[in-house]
Amino acid sequence: MLSWLQPKANITASVPQREAYEIILFALLILGSTCSFLYINCVLLYTLRSKPVFCETSRYILLYNLLIADTVHLISSLLLFLLSSFKIKSTYYACGFLVLVSVFTQSISPLTLAVMSIERYVANTTAVCHPLRHASIFTVRSTGIAIAVVWASAVIHILIRVFMLVYVFTKISLNLHMNELCSKETFFFAPIFNDFEEAHASTLFLSVGLAIIGSYIGVAHTARSASTDKVSARKALQTLLLHLIQLSLILTASMFSTIIIAIARTEDRSTLFRIYNVCYVFLSILPRCLSALIYGLRDQTIRPVLVKNLCCPWKGSICLNKSK
Repeated sequence: MLSWLQPKANITASVPQREAYEIILFALLILGSTCSFLYINCVLLYTLRSKPVFCETSRYILLYNLLIADTVHLISSLLLFLLSSFKIKSTYYACGFLVLVSVFTQSISPLTLAVMSIERYVANTTAVCHPLRHASIFTVRSTGIAIAVVWASAVIHILIRVFMLVYVFTKISLNLHMNELCSKETFFFAPIFNDFEEAHASTLFLSVGLAIIGSYIGVAHTARSASTDKVSARKALQTLLLHLIQLSLILTASMFSTIIIAIARTEDRSTLFRIYNVCYVFLSILPRCLSALIYGLRDQTIRPVLVKNLCCPWKGSICLNKSK
């Protein structure tokens, strides 16, 4: 997602003055949509801490962790987008903080999706073969360990990048006042980071993709070979499929710099600017909001509580009037 910002900077810097209103309009639309999804995510986070069942079930604990990462990523990505759109320059340290936070939370999401997919597979398999064992496998403690491993992996990823930066700065001098707009490309500017990004993205998404696909095949096989709850198995398969779509969107977003540069060779700046903004919505904002849609609206336990919290925050609302 953040890798789009440097192309964005070049685009906005050269757009004619008469198209300034178009830039502002796109920025307002994206700001409005992002804030709307942030509100939904925050309400869902509150919902997941409103009842003991959400705090004691591994599925909801993992969802809470995913939402935390996605919400922080949305905020940092939006700040970088606005800085780039309005051509606001920052110091190297301020830019580095935003970029590192975004990269850190970006790597948490696919790893959490893998753990959630495995949890769905274990839940459906044990429901058929060992109905009482799921609670003993995915306890609160084991779920916490899995989350700790996910966050530790993200921390290691960031530390490797920081060590690479330190090595680069031993070869060149650091200019604390950036001449370019803040983006992932301007912060990680050395060619060595491109090779590391490709290797890390390929390894991460291949392993996570295999985990999701393997879980999908396992659930499908269990559903066919045993007299189990077909409705529950079908919902699990749909959830895993949505996880795979979510992962694909995140993967596409991580490679967007290459895609946008290829499009720039054939399209004019105005068309490229519009394509960039549309892709930002569908590849940066939407994947970070699918978790709320997948679980918040489809889960029968979460949905009534979430709908109540969404529509009843104001005194005198319809929901409150109905409850009287």
